[in-house]
Amino acid sequence: MPAVPAPLVGLIRLRNEPVLVQMLRSTAAAVISYVAAVRLSNNPSPLTAPLTALLVVQVTLYTTLTTGVRRVGSVVAGVLIAVAFSALFGLTWWSLGLIILASLLIGHLIRVDEFVAEVAISGMLILGVSTPSSEALDRVLETVIGAAVGVLLNLVIAPPVFVQPAGEAVAELATRIRQFLLRIGIELRSGATYDQTIAWLHEARRLDNDIARFDEFLRRAEESTRLNPRVRQGAMARLILRSGLDTLEVCVVVLRTLCRSLSDLSTERSQQESVYEDELSAELEHLLTHIADAVDSFGRLISAQVTAGAERAEAELEQALRDAREDRDHISALLRAEAQQQWEGWQLHGALIASIDRLLDELDVEKRSQWLAAQLQRTVPAESALGHRLRRHARSTRGRLRRPFNR
Repeated sequence: MPAVPAPLVGLIRLRNEPVLVQMLRSTAAAVISYVAAVRLSNNPSPLTAPLTALLVVQVTLYTTLTTGVRRVGSVVAGVLIAVAFSALFGLTWWSLGLIILASLLIGHLIRVDEFVAEVAISGMLILGVSTPSSEALDRVLETVIGAAVGVLLNLVIAPPVFVQPAGEAVAELATRIRQFLLRIGIELRSGATYDQTIAWLHEARRLDNDIARFDEFLRRAEESTRLNPRVRQGAMARLILRSGLDTLEVCVVVLRTLCRSLSDLSTERSQQESVYEDELSAELEHLLTHIADAVDSFGRLISAQVTAGAERAEAELEQALRDAREDRDHISALLRAEAQQQWEGWQLHGALIASIDRLLDELDVEKRSQWLAAQLQRTVPAESALGHRLRRHARSTRGRLRRPFNR
């Protein structure tokens, strides 16, 4: 297969840039809704229609639909409140206060979320005109036009799918965890001291804080697969990506606990003394290297989806886990001997082994496949064609998805 030219790759990536997609779709929807409102409404300057389109159009079809429903609901509620108040009281300072209070209350009751203030704004605008009934009809019509244009635009021109950027984000997180594990192993073997263990703990905390950024990639990918005609196996993609990020997130938390155990162990020694002796440090480096390889294979497995590369990543993951478990058993025996000589640190040695066990358990292939079957049974009806297809896919890929256990 010929290589894709670099300029073309740049254009493809630019097309999937959320900010650019939002700008182009919002502009197009606003212009189209304004032209439609000029023809369909009595208002010579129906700016409510393009305003609604700007607020409704989102990067994904799912968010566009949900936003459109909330926007129309907020305007209709505000208009109805204003018409009722204008017929009863007219515009006074106390009627204005009542309509604002009632609009905000009803906005929260009907759950229009970010458009709660829109209920009150619509009510105030209608209350201030001389002919509330005709102005109310025009405002509702323009709002419906703007929302309809925004939704239709995303139906006619399907929005991009952000599964690949989310997969790349998961792979990036796995790479960062791998590099961190390798660094700990190398520094342990070189004779890590108290200051280095504290630096590991700070790095683990920074990695934990970055999870929110990776979660944003995943949230956008999940929304882009919902109701999108370009996506055939959206449920599977969402499950794979979400479970992958959840697993890596737990690994980061466990890694922070592991770093805490190592830093606590280092406090029992002098400032310049190594955390562990040479033999234990060398074995820990081997173990952490195998866990790092497992995390890397896991990230490639999640990001590869259904490809030959995914099968290779799964095989490499299984091998890395087997090697890591052998190392874990050997280190456990060495730590038992260490605890017999210096029993004061046996709790910290046990906490270290527990953290290692949790990392291996989170990355376990078979447990992921078990959770996949259970999750699909809950989310997709077994009798549906999609359900049969996804279950065949789950069986064929075995270890593609697992919910992290014991959260």
